[in-house]
Amino acid sequence: MSWLGMEPDEGPYRQSDRGDRYAEAIDQLWSTGQLYACDCTRDDVLARTRNNAIPGYDGHCRDRGLARTERTALRFRTPDVGSTLVHDVIRGDVEFPHESMEDFVCVKSTGQPLFVLANAVDDRDGAISHVIRGEDLLPTTPKGLLIWRALDAYDVVALPVFAHLPMLVNEQRKKLSKRRDPVAVESYRDQGYLAEAFRNYLALLGWSPPGDQEKVDVETLIREFRLEDVHHAPAFFDVKKLTHLNGEYIRALSAAEFEAAVKPWVEPDLDGTAWSPSGEVPWPPDRFDEARFASIAPLLQERVAVLGEVRTMVDFLFLDEPAIDVGSWAGVAADPSSSEILSKALDAYRDCDWTRDALYAVTLTVAESVGKSLRKAQAPIRVAVTGRSVGPPLFEPLEILGRDEVLARLGRGLERLTAG
Repeated sequence: MSWLGMEPDEGPYRQSDRGDRYAEAIDQLWSTGQLYACDCTRDDVLARTRNNAIPGYDGHCRDRGLARTERTALRFRTPDVGSTLVHDVIRGDVEFPHESMEDFVCVKSTGQPLFVLANAVDDRDGAISHVIRGEDLLPTTPKGLLIWRALDAYDVVALPVFAHLPMLVNEQRKKLSKRRDPVAVESYRDQGYLAEAFRNYLALLGWSPPGDQEKVDVETLIREFRLEDVHHAPAFFDVKKLTHLNGEYIRALSAAEFEAAVKPWVEPDLDGTAWSPSGEVPWPPDRFDEARFASIAPLLQERVAVLGEVRTMVDFLFLDEPAIDVGSWAGVAADPSSSEILSKALDAYRDCDWTRDALYAVTLTVAESVGKSLRKAQAPIRVAVTGRSVGPPLFEPLEILGRDEVLARLGRGLERLTAG
């Protein structure tokens, strides 16, 4: 939440610290007869209700007058007639007939309150104005309202506004699951999604501002958002769309902002005082050259969709030897003209001006001399120098690496080809 710029105004409050308050509420509900003791096991209930038209607990212990003991749970005495109406900003009015609601357990035999009771007490004590949660919790809301109104006998507290949001679904349109889907916010942070982009995308799940704008600043989100405008349909968490939006945010950064944002991925905090993403940089920390990185940063900013992609695009600048990608080298080795290209590039690069434009011009001449397009002639040069067949434009990295380093890598690449 802090990373997203959504620091809480107060708290946190832990239910584990509020046992005395829950015990007080339980005593109040017991004293008014809203709670009663029940010693039925799950198997007992199933055996008695197997053929009932309405499933659920059958009220067996409702009038048995059992005492509260460490063997009894406490159930709420649901009204026999009528209904509970939930006024929901998104769903409208949803009615729950009492005849279809069982006497639900509020307190375990251990004395520990269940969610529905603890939540009602917390919301009352905190004077919560809005309860905003997933639609899967809508069926528990009438239970909470029954407990709330029962507690009003001791202290009348205004009900909050309820809003049950649509569920988030994956590509198969199945509800997002923390066991199956990548739902941990910190994993997106570690991959290099910007907080501003992630927050923007989350805000558009089930809601959108007027018009078709997708890149929306936080001030507009705050100004335009209305709970009543949230859609009913499930919202698709589209990682591809999120990634595209993140790329737009990256390209909108200033050069200085981009370098600051990407710093944890290229220059880890050695004394451990700052946050850094998971995984280590593939080069010795002392090999990182800030000026060298600043030279190539504008090219990276135009190409990466997440900041974590930067490491593999610049590792060749800070390694003694580039990490040769096996697949990329196989493509070079399979082309009979690769040796000739590397040999001619070595000769041309020894005497040319060492600038991007000059390197481009002489490489074009090499390509023409072997009957290749510039794109295809670059391939063996790129792999020998950077280790990969894809990456930032070739000629700026060549200029940044310097003549001696480039010639050395081309020479080693040629030797590797010759050796087979």
